[in-house]
Amino acid sequence: WVHDYHLALLPRMLREARNESNIIGSSKDGGRHSFIPSNGPFDQKRLDEFVGPKNPTSVRMIFFIHVPFPTSQVFRELEHGEALLEGMLHADVVGFHAFDHARHFLNAAKRILGLTYESLVGGLIGVRHRGTKVLVTVSNVSVEGDIIDALLEFPMVKDEAAALQEKHGDRMIISGIAVAQRLSGVTYKLLAFERLLADYPVWQSKVVLLQRCLIPGARRVDEADTLREVRSLVVRIRNEFGPEVIDYEEQVGSVLPIDQRLAIWTSSRVMMHTPIREGLNLCPLEYVFARKEPADPGVVIASEFSAVSSILNGALRVNPYDIQMCVTSIDSALSMSQSERDARQGRDIDFVSTCPSGLWTRNVLRDLNDATLSKSTSSRMDVVGDSSPDSILAREAELGLERLDLLALEHAYKTSKTKRVIIIDFNGTLVVKEPAGKYLKREILGSSGFKPSHVTTLALARLCSDPLNTVYVVSGDSQQNLERAVGNVPGLGLAASNGTCFADPCRGQERLWQYLDFGVDWNAVKKVAMPIISKFTARTNGSFVKLSHSSIGWSYYSCDPEWGSLQASHLVTELGEALHSYDVRFVALKGIVEVVPRKGHKGHIVKKILEDARARSRHVDFVMCMGDDIADEKMFTSVINFSAGSEGENSYAFNVAVGKKPTNASFYVDDASDVGDILVALSGDMGLLNRQTSSDGSVASEDFFA
Repeated sequence: WVHDYHLALLPRMLREARNESNIIGSSKDGGRHSFIPSNGPFDQKRLDEFVGPKNPTSVRMIFFIHVPFPTSQVFRELEHGEALLEGMLHADVVGFHAFDHARHFLNAAKRILGLTYESLVGGLIGVRHRGTKVLVTVSNVSVEGDIIDALLEFPMVKDEAAALQEKHGDRMIISGIAVAQRLSGVTYKLLAFERLLADYPVWQSKVVLLQRCLIPGARRVDEADTLREVRSLVVRIRNEFGPEVIDYEEQVGSVLPIDQRLAIWTSSRVMMHTPIREGLNLCPLEYVFARKEPADPGVVIASEFSAVSSILNGALRVNPYDIQMCVTSIDSALSMSQSERDARQGRDIDFVSTCPSGLWTRNVLRDLNDATLSKSTSSRMDVVGDSSPDSILAREAELGLERLDLLALEHAYKTSKTKRVIIIDFNGTLVVKEPAGKYLKREILGSSGFKPSHVTTLALARLCSDPLNTVYVVSGDSQQNLERAVGNVPGLGLAASNGTCFADPCRGQERLWQYLDFGVDWNAVKKVAMPIISKFTARTNGSFVKLSHSSIGWSYYSCDPEWGSLQASHLVTELGEALHSYDVRFVALKGIVEVVPRKGHKGHIVKKILEDARARSRHVDFVMCMGDDIADEKMFTSVINFSAGSEGENSYAFNVAVGKKPTNASFYVDDASDVGDILVALSGDMGLLNRQTSSDGSVASEDFFA
């Protein structure tokens, strides 16, 4: 159980120290698994060299943050903000005290890391990360009621409470305890009290503000500035309204002793808590508990910026910056009837009395158990929402999806002796692409000028050099961009524009591009579509048009993700109305809307590649197809259909999805960086792992094969 922001990097460090962040999956008992038969070849030493020594158990981890989580706009200002989010998301459960804080965290994960979240059965929230779901929970702890009950009977507490009441006579006490720091809002409380005495003279002889300021010494400059302001206001109020209206003291330390706190609570009519930013502070809960029957109930005035304001339903909520609102709330609290005070206390006393730290701890551990149990057994936390048969079947398929086992893949690759076909999607599979949901992308857009790493390119070249192999890269990008990225890898086949144009593998000669015709008059389509797309491009900063042989694309990948998605939905509607008489359809994925032939998809080119390979060799005994989005599902379907019609027992087919999700694939890897590792492993040259990889993918492939 990792507590608070100081240790935000620790969950990831623990995972990496225990080697729990590799592409080889974890079995139900936490160790790696393999679907190689028990009597098949098994090289554990080579596996350990590739992914490190195995760890038989997996850490179950909670990260609980007790302070407010900033908005994504503020969090982006941190130099290492992404690393902090990644560190937190390596826990199984991330907990907060208020939904506001959890919402800011979810928004930061979406806009900075591009991660999505889902509502799960049981009121939980799941964030998809590392091929799994990280639970985000909101839970609260109250005070230790049995301890407070015992302390309230101590003579020292009763004597000190009596002394406070005697000191202030018939005046009603408005109490507050706060750290002398700007975020505690003591200055705004004093300004509101000053305005109360000025605007409501009747209270000048009837109330006293009892304020205790703590000086922990943790932020000396902040504390010195705050104390200077507070002391100045205290002097000003006393000079204007008399010394009896304020009982102000300072104390060194971060906590006021509990006997002194209870004495203050039991003698106070109103407790005023006005931080301008705060996590969970138990003082207001202590006050409510100390004023339970048979004591006279008090009233809590709580800042809406504190976590406790979302817990105490009977509190008067205020904005500390709105001085007039605070004045009105103080007046209401002081003049509140007995029946209303009883009713307000009744809303809160059950929670305050029955949720000590022991129960809270058990609840958080229960959430952890739910999170880890759903990953390691057949039990699961279903997504709230669509319960249609298609949705249910998709979720069941996702649950049955296995992580790709590298040893099994290598075993199949080495035992195939006739013909192997390897088909790889480009964007998001062969090259890492930042999620479209990220607010700021640091990588260059799409595949234009963006290339695989040095090591991945060398692995591709080695695979292409094997006469048994036919290797293709299939992309939705244009022919020019795809050639620029991987066109100089000898023997590599290319298919661009979702397979509508393709070039078979060639060595030492210019590529010969061929085209599939789906009967669409693209000049007519462009004449209708381009004015509409141009209108949306003008109003959406960062968007642009991508034209290829058989498609028209509108990319909003670099836009604000929410604004871009909103504009994309309207664009699809307008294009649908304008192009309904043309034989085209619309595909929306990864930050782009595409107009493509209604009958065109990547499955056609995959079918052609496989059938041509079988025609040349009479038998294809190894197929691996890898993709990352919905456009690649047709590739998987073509591989399945081809395998079903193949003859021979010793045939292997691996459909591999990048990311765990509902898919037609049989296996998955976590992200695109794993794809390069797999290609290196299949190439047979483990020395490539030690080569220096290009950090931005910009090394030209002609340098490798000159």
